[in-house]
Order: sequence, then C-alpha cells, then structure tokens
Amino acid sequence: MTPAIFGIAGAELTADERAFFKEADPAGYILFARNCADPVQLRRLTDDLRSIHGRERLLVSIDQEGGRVARLKPPHWAAYPAGEAFDRLYRIAPASAIEAARANAHAMALELAAMGISVDFGAPLDVRRPETDSVIGDRSMGSDPMQVAALGRAVLDGLARGGVTGCLKHMPGHGRATCDSHHELPVVEASEEELAVDIAPFRALNHAPIGMTAHIRFTAWDADRPATLSPIVIREIIRGRIGFDGLLLTDDIDMEALEGSVPERAAQAHAAGCDIVLNCWAKLPDMAAIAEILPAMDAVTAERLERALAPTMLRDEYAEAAELLAKRDALLELVGAAA
Repeated sequence: MTPAIFGIAGAELTADERAFFKEADPAGYILFARNCADPVQLRRLTDDLRSIHGRERLLVSIDQEGGRVARLKPPHWAAYPAGEAFDRLYRIAPASAIEAARANAHAMALELAAMGISVDFGAPLDVRRPETDSVIGDRSMGSDPMQVAALGRAVLDGLARGGVTGCLKHMPGHGRATCDSHHELPVVEASEEELAVDIAPFRALNHAPIGMTAHIRFTAWDADRPATLSPIVIREIIRGRIGFDGLLLTDDIDMEALEGSVPERAAQAHAAGCDIVLNCWAKLPDMAAIAEILPAMDAVTAERLERALAPTMLRDEYAEAAELLAKRDALLELVGAAA
C-alpha cells in the first residue's frame, strides 16, 4: 500500500485514475466540492473507490468543518456553523457549548457516513490569537487552550457517534501564523514557553486516532525546516511532548509554503516521520511520482491506519440528524438570549 492520500479530478473516476489507483493502492482519498454533485453521484463515487480495493473500511476523507470550510453544501446537504459559534456560546455556558458542538458533529457525521465518507478533517485545535491569520480566523474554537480542547473533544466524540473519524489539526498549532500557508511559509519565532499554550489542546487529545501537521517553521524547535518536514518537530514535539501516537498526515503537500517538487516534498515529509502524505490536487503525474518515490507502507503505519478507522464501526443507527440539529440550534440561541 502507498502511504499517501490522493485527490480525484471530478465527479467520477477516469479510466486513467482507476488504473493508477488499482496499481498504487493508496491509503485513501480526499474529496472536494468538485467531486460532490449530489448524494446519489457521491455515494456512487465512494462505492466505486471501495470496489477498486475490495475493502469496505477505506479511508475516504473530506474537509467538512462548517462555515466557509465545507465541501458539502446546501441544497443537497445541511449547513453547519464555523467553530466560532461554539466559542461564543462557551463564554456564557460551557456545558451547553460542549453539547452543541457534539450534536453538530454527530449530525454532520451521519450525513458524511451516508455518503461513504469515513474521515473528516476536523477538529481544528488551533488556539486563536490577535495576530492569527484569517486562514484560521473563525474556524478556531477559541483563545483559551483548555476551552479549545473541550470543544475539540466534543467534536471528535460527535463524529465518532456518527461513524466518522475526526482529525486533530494543525499540529503543533497554527494560531501564531500571520500568513496563509497555502501561499507562503509562516515563520513563528515564539519561545518554547510560549508555544506550550499552542500544543496544550493537542496534548489533551493526544489519544485521537488521526492528526495533521502544519506547514509552519517554528524557530524555537527547528530554525531550518517547517514542521511537516522536520524530524525534530515530529519526533520531539508531536510524538514526544504532545504524546501523539496516532496516524500522522501531512497537510496538503502541494501548498506553496513548501519548496521543491511535489514528489520531493512527499519524500522529505515521509522521511521526517509523517505516516501519510496528503496530495489533494489530483494531478496524475504528481501522484504517480509520489507512488514511485515513497516506500511501501510499513507495519507501524498500517496498524495506525487500522486503528484510525475503528470509529467508523461506532455509528449510532438510531440517531436522527434533524433532532440533533434542532438541539444544536436551541443551544446556540442562548447566545442571542444572553445578549
């Protein structure tokens, strides 16, 4: 198996994609709006992916946080709020905010699981600061690390109740970045003592089955390399100080924060200690080169992948999305009542 997650160009597989995926046998796939026309088409696509590999428990992932980060949107799918909504509620009613975040994630997971999606790239555990770049912005669930951890735990729990695995991102923290890593490399010059705030939510949830790295250079830890490409950050901070032992993915390896060709970046990230390389843009030459340059998945990563898909067996068959969304909305209305 190739230790990579690949994108798909359109709403159905091309003949070239199908042949390549069968040969390369990637760890999984990531979906974007370009792949999601309506529920019937999307379920047919995810079933098609499973048929290629002959395994029901396949990592089929998506970025469905809510707010502006939503690949599935009305009218075919429900709308979900960004993390900031739960942050506002937490300030006046912490227990209600936790329950609202859990119900929201549970409803979202029911919708995703019905589409054949097994992994959602949430929850973002980036601690918001005054200087936080807008690429995170309202996606953050707060500026207090323990609040972020409490809401993040509720999101992971809600997703698991719906049969979907969540993902901690962006380790070891994106909140101090003052530029968008999609376009340039953020450099964070905070001290180790200051960065303890950023890693605190990840430490609190280090038992989560999947995590994602940040394309950010932290000078206190590695003055030369971004976290995704740094053996020091991955070994000493993510695996060591945070204590994360789950499946570690890169953020999209095609982002402009990183230098070199896409296959070169993939090789560096894997050599640094990332279990899986995430490549989103469905460029067949890049995917083929990644499959060629990466070694076959090792036993440790295979075990982490198996563990990462365990929550897909936890789906509550009796839950109703409409009831969960009504519960969420009633709780979020407390913010208006308190104003």
